[in-house]
Amino acid sequence: MRKELIDRINELAHKKKSEGLTEEEKAEQAVLRQEYLAEFRKNFRRQLEDVRFVEDLTEAELEEIAREKKLI
Repeated sequence: MRKELIDRINELAHKKKSEGLTEEEKAEQAVLRQEYLAEFRKNFRRQLEDVRFVEDLTEAELEEIAREKKLI
């Protein structure tokens, strides 16, 4: 995720707590949150797609994974 995106979201959140936001800032915050959530979901889905259950793998596949992770 882009650091600038997260920094701006945090900046707006702090400002909201301390002095409040203008209507433009509220709209910007909503857009930034949606962008953040879309990126989060995309990354999370990618992680889930990479999950493999050990019980379902053959011995050769387990060895290949170990070699990829340099465990062997």
